[in-house]
Amino acid sequence: MIDDSSNDGNKQQKSIIYYYVIIMIVVMLLNALLFPSVSQNRVTEVGYSEFLTMVDDGKVTEAAMDQQNNQIVFVTDDGNGNTAYYKTGIFPDDSLIDRLRENNVKFGSEIPKQNSLLTNIILTWVVPILIFIVIGQLLSRFMLKKMGGGLGPAMTFGKANAKIYAETETGVTFDDVAGEEESKDALTEIVDFLHNPDKYSAIGAKLPKGALLVGPPGTGKTLLAKAVAGEAHVPFFSISGSEFVEMFVGMGAAKVRDLFKQANEKAPCIVFIDEIDTIGKKRDNGGIGGNDEREQTLNQLLTEMDGFDGRKGVVILAATNRPESLDPALLRPGRFDRRIPVELPDLNGREAILKVHAKNVKMDIDVDYSAIARATSGASGAELANIVNEAALRAVRMGRNFVKQEDLEESVETVIAGYQRKNAVLSPHEKKVVAYHEIGHALVAAKQSASAPVTKITIIPRTSGALGYTMQVDDGQRYLMTKEEAENKIATLTGGRSAEELIFGSVTTGASNDIEQATKLARAMITRYGMSKEFDMVALETVTNQYLGGDASLACSADTSAMIDREVVEVVKKAHEKAIGILKENMDKLHELADYLLEKETITGEEFMEILNK
Repeated sequence: MIDDSSNDGNKQQKSIIYYYVIIMIVVMLLNALLFPSVSQNRVTEVGYSEFLTMVDDGKVTEAAMDQQNNQIVFVTDDGNGNTAYYKTGIFPDDSLIDRLRENNVKFGSEIPKQNSLLTNIILTWVVPILIFIVIGQLLSRFMLKKMGGGLGPAMTFGKANAKIYAETETGVTFDDVAGEEESKDALTEIVDFLHNPDKYSAIGAKLPKGALLVGPPGTGKTLLAKAVAGEAHVPFFSISGSEFVEMFVGMGAAKVRDLFKQANEKAPCIVFIDEIDTIGKKRDNGGIGGNDEREQTLNQLLTEMDGFDGRKGVVILAATNRPESLDPALLRPGRFDRRIPVELPDLNGREAILKVHAKNVKMDIDVDYSAIARATSGASGAELANIVNEAALRAVRMGRNFVKQEDLEESVETVIAGYQRKNAVLSPHEKKVVAYHEIGHALVAAKQSASAPVTKITIIPRTSGALGYTMQVDDGQRYLMTKEEAENKIATLTGGRSAEELIFGSVTTGASNDIEQATKLARAMITRYGMSKEFDMVALETVTNQYLGGDASLACSADTSAMIDREVVEVVKKAHEKAIGILKENMDKLHELADYLLEKETITGEEFMEILNK
């Protein structure tokens, strides 16, 4: 790592000392100009008789004869600890010396020394300022230690603070990135250009100035950027978009200038800006509430990307999970020329990611990564890494020095539904309701043709709030869902509530999550997937933030919205009736499976199918 923080700290300390000197000079000038009477001693002339009176009163402490000016100079104490200087004319008096001795007045031939101008300045101003400087230096050193070698944001205005990694310190190559083969292929050309720039310049081709990595959180966008630098053997600058945002207008733009200045000095290199949507959002019309600092930072970034020479080998990589919010000027050719999607991994990708993260973990030789990959549909790379780590932690808790298949399966459930709530004790009736509810889901799913097979059923409460759950896992990767499959899935979701109605004659709040999922899928069938005869292939809903949950908003009139609601109710109601019909036809199996689940609390898909097909 290339670290210039020590040099910067020395420069900042020197600048602080300069400030101290300037402050001291200003204080001295103000002292001399505004308070001249304080900087010099005043000598008051009094009459000889008054002098004798002061001697008799014991106020005179010291006196001397000034033969040159034919005067007597003496010092008095006013009783408050203050010293005053006086003078009087010489009067021939033979008894003066005896009088001074009687009153303990020091009498000599030298004039009492008066405090000089320099002494007054040193005692009154210089010494306090020196104390102030010492205290300031001690505080500065304390801040240096607390900030890890820097003086903090207050002393680093306009500095980019980008972390510069050498090739050996990134420690990441494309071999460390699994499940994103398409993204790696798109970035390989950039690596090749940094290795062999002459091959491209010979034909007149130019390296793309920037590449934008877009995708959901946890898919490995930052890891890919580090891998590009590791493969190309070039320095790697990493900075977050939020680090450009400052309190004062213009500071963010100064940081952008400083970052590109460092990059040009280290070229060829990779500059990675994480969460670029922080500073790259679409600019407003300058109305009330506009963020001038953010817009100035964005304008400076656009200018710098236009200004630097791409032939030097400075590549700008940026990551975001909100590409729709970026300013169009940032995405035009010549700036971020390429948009590289980093999507959630598929089945093969999840299996490869699990194997990569399991390299440094002691695993049982019988571990089936494919089964875990099938059970984690929709999981990101970060979530898969967390699953492997949770499995290792569980193995330690169980007293083993290696990870078994059951550890990975339990960690999948932990990530999906939370930890087991061992202190949650259900009453016998509630436990029976939960058992019939979960068997209702499983039985409806098993009796439908286009439905994922059941792999596990449990009635052990989880920390997510679930009192039990039924796990279904597809045999392979599914990219499409037919209308029949969607309807079957809604029927499966209503199976739990249907079992409660048939067995107990009442309903509970346990189906709240099922109701939410069923309603969401039914609405998507009508508004987004065109699976309705009434509206045909008309999009009635728009989706924003597709990588952050996919918030949907209706794009239709109020009358159409009411019609959509009726259609949604009809779809869910039809699926509910279908689930009730399936359970009525298999009532004996419903009772038998529920009793078995009550006894075992957790059963596998094989046990479930064995009883069902008996």
